[in-house]
Amino acid sequence: MFKKYFLPLFLVISTFVLAQKEYYELRTYTLPFNGSETVLHEYLSDALLPALNRNEVENIGVFETLGDPTPKKIMLLIPYKGVAHFEKVLNALEKDTNYQKNKKAYDELPLSKKVYTRFSSSFYFAFEGIPQLVKPAKGSMLFELRTYEGYSENAVDRKTAMFNDGELSIFEETGLHSVFFGSQVSGPLMPALTYMLAFKDMEERDTNWSAFINHPEWKRISVLPEYANTVSDIKRTFLKPLAYSQL
Repeated sequence: MFKKYFLPLFLVISTFVLAQKEYYELRTYTLPFNGSETVLHEYLSDALLPALNRNEVENIGVFETLGDPTPKKIMLLIPYKGVAHFEKVLNALEKDTNYQKNKKAYDELPLSKKVYTRFSSSFYFAFEGIPQLVKPAKGSMLFELRTYEGYSENAVDRKTAMFNDGELSIFEETGLHSVFFGSQVSGPLMPALTYMLAFKDMEERDTNWSAFINHPEWKRISVLPEYANTVSDIKRTFLKPLAYSQL
């Protein structure tokens, strides 16, 4: 009897583990003009990231927007193993004496030298088709962050299904190197989904996007009626990783 039921149970457990979806925080710091940017970088690199790593949070991305935008923005991508892991990490940071010590300069900065104007956080559940973050190839220096807004929750759900049911495989085939895909569960711009791609440079990015647009399977699925009117707006940001980024 044991042998009869062991294998199906093993398969159920294995399937659950493999399908377990990560939970992402995408945090954006908006910096004041002539603000104390160095203090923010020291806090992130010397206090926050090491503390997160001690609590099984790995492959944390830290980026700044390309060009010279005003106001300047610093973005963090923090992958958690799930909602319960997120809560566990928050509780652990409060008790982490090294973290508290290493962020003292950040905590005690006077108002006249404030680090940021505000920061915002959006949270996402990973897609079924790409349940864990994919660490980009070494030498990836251009990251493309895209948010697809939908006019309704159903529209975003249908666009998510389009990715899971075929579009992700076309991405892989045409060199659109996926980092993460997430369904937004909190934050601005909802309902929406967000994903990140990694490239060596803009030339590779343009070449591979052209290959995707001209792929026969993309042309086929893009006109299917079940995927009609799924995206009402697209927001795109190009990012470069900072020296202490783990992606």
